[in-house]
Amino acid sequence: MLPPEFSEDAEGERSSKIFVLVAVGVPTLILLGLMSGVVRDVGLDGAFPFLHVDFNLPSLLFANTPTGGDMGAHVLLPQILRDELLPSGRIIGWSTAWYAGFPAMYFYFPLPALFTVLADVVVPYGVAFKLSAIVGLVLLPTALYFLARGLSFSRVVSGFAAFGGSMFAFMESFAIYGGNVKSTLAGEFSFSWSLALSLFYLGTVVRSTRENRPFSPLAGVLLALTALSHIVTTIVIVIASLPLLLRRNGIRTLLSSWGLGLGLTAFWAIPLVVRGFQGLTTDMGWFPVQGLLGETTSPGIVATPFPDEFMPIAALGLVGMVWSLIRREDVATLVAMTLAPFFLYLFLPHWGITRLYNGRLLPFWYLGGFIFAGIALGLAVTSLSRVYPQRRQALVAMSALALLVPANVALFGVRDAPGWVAWNFTGYEDKSGYPQYEDLMRSVDGLEAGRIMWEHNNDVHNQYGTPMALMLFPYWSEDHPTMEGVFFESSITTPFHFINQSEVSKSPSNPVRGLKYSAGMNFERAVAHLALFDVEYYVSATPEATDAAREAGLESVVTVDPWTVFELADSEFVDVATRQPVVYEGDEVFGDVALEWYDDIRSFDYWVTSDGPQEWPRIDELDERFDLGTRLANGGGTVTDVVVENDLISFTTDAVGVPHLVKMSYFPNWTVTEGGEGPYPAAPSLMVVIPTEEHVVLQFRRTSVETVGNLLTLAGLVVIGGWAWQRKQRRKEDEQVVLR
Repeated sequence: MLPPEFSEDAEGERSSKIFVLVAVGVPTLILLGLMSGVVRDVGLDGAFPFLHVDFNLPSLLFANTPTGGDMGAHVLLPQILRDELLPSGRIIGWSTAWYAGFPAMYFYFPLPALFTVLADVVVPYGVAFKLSAIVGLVLLPTALYFLARGLSFSRVVSGFAAFGGSMFAFMESFAIYGGNVKSTLAGEFSFSWSLALSLFYLGTVVRSTRENRPFSPLAGVLLALTALSHIVTTIVIVIASLPLLLRRNGIRTLLSSWGLGLGLTAFWAIPLVVRGFQGLTTDMGWFPVQGLLGETTSPGIVATPFPDEFMPIAALGLVGMVWSLIRREDVATLVAMTLAPFFLYLFLPHWGITRLYNGRLLPFWYLGGFIFAGIALGLAVTSLSRVYPQRRQALVAMSALALLVPANVALFGVRDAPGWVAWNFTGYEDKSGYPQYEDLMRSVDGLEAGRIMWEHNNDVHNQYGTPMALMLFPYWSEDHPTMEGVFFESSITTPFHFINQSEVSKSPSNPVRGLKYSAGMNFERAVAHLALFDVEYYVSATPEATDAAREAGLESVVTVDPWTVFELADSEFVDVATRQPVVYEGDEVFGDVALEWYDDIRSFDYWVTSDGPQEWPRIDELDERFDLGTRLANGGGTVTDVVVENDLISFTTDAVGVPHLVKMSYFPNWTVTEGGEGPYPAAPSLMVVIPTEEHVVLQFRRTSVETVGNLLTLAGLVVIGGWAWQRKQRRKEDEQVVLR
């Protein structure tokens, strides 16, 4: 039986297409209007349609610097890509901007940043960034319709699925899991990109397997774009596609898409996986969300798959799921996409997996519920319309009423989103404290180059747009990198930085679980720790921290209310060993040993590494360093002519043959290209080199890991090129046959 539509004649087909335009276009326009800043406020009214909407100028188009939550710090990443990486022929590389240097783009998602850089060619940078932030949400309704059609639903039912699924974006019970408006504004816009792209991918492979289509690179390209936007969505959507392996050509379709997708992303994915398994990221030990019903005590964190606003949708979605299965609709992948994340959310904490925050899985559960709720309404409307002689008119009327169900459930709950959009997209420049903020950045830019440590304080800094406002020191002044950045997992220096933060902040964030944080401000320890990272400046934000810094003997060089910039005691970017370094070969993870080493500020001259020349002493217990780290007869020396760039470090020394500590975060791509041996990973997270000549040069170079990834990506592009050439040849042959 044909799927129920308005009718089977040409006029009915036009009507169904108009319905699709409405069902997909209305939520698209609502999302675009909301995310553009045109919608300023949404409220309840006592009369139909029970909502009022206030409008404003589109802040999306304001040429300013976006702020708000993590988004206010994400602004720096496309700039790094545009100004540092792409000019050197890289998409992934090194940046000195945060964490005493970190691998930029290695452990984060490059596609939205690439879009920003491309858009920046034609529009101002701030506008380009904001466009990138909203793309995923605006694409969501179309992606949902594409998926539903791929599942073989009729146009009408697919329109309901798209409309209903789009209402997921307006959920306001969570703001960090990803996919909805609030999460996107909090900085999870890469997730929104990937979520929409994953639906396009799933719709493509479902249709390909059902219709037994020949090979096409489209699915592989979509999977690659999904992965280049977010890894969690990629994992979920691959799991959701597994039921297709049971189909006759499912293995061929899925394996070809997985293979091509891996190839196209290999330039990024291979380094991500290899460096991740090498322990070159920080496990934040995220506290898992473990609720089933109810909420946590943390503000804004809903610890349940069943928040109040989702309950009616969940009930209707269950009807849609059961009804679809009874009708034997092609929904196995949609069921898997909905239920697999729910069960993973429940069991990941019991399996002890903390690197993947289980809350990130809930958006698929919520979205699946909204999609099935839309399907239930679509099936109900098309079924009921058959009993009326004037089917088309009945279907139009019932469809309009039915669409109000998910719209009212979702849109009546919209309270925070318009204000968040205005806060973020009017930018730093619109905040009342911006003149002081601008003055601080300008004043710091006038100081000599050097790394900055700043006091964390949500209350003080949020008035400038985000608690992370000072992460943008390197955005405004390239010679003044800051120790803290937004990509916590991306650097092995992260735990040590947050220990330092607890020592210089009245109200530290302490985000890494399990660390031995300072119980209060302790500048004696902080000065020693910051010298180890060659930090030149400290910026206080509260009177308590300012007084504590002065009592510790720090000298203020800039005062801009509420901040005071202090200059720390002289430290060197390269230190020369006075004692014999030792190599730790015990059973503990070196990062844990480094934390223990870092806690003893009196013994920083006893260097401990995880690798080194054969002649260096080996230890199994950290305390053995005191016995084997003997004083060097030729220790000490003078280092001059230090040059530090994003992909190059050079210096001149008079202590040839003596180990030198280079205060840049360790990463395997750092290679001594001239005048030395190493580098060797050293506590806390730095690297040691041994000069063999007076002039030493280290460069951040591609290794075999990057080379393999680049070759696989090239192979993927060749496959696409070969497919396109063959298709063109077949078309020429077909045209010649027709001409004959």
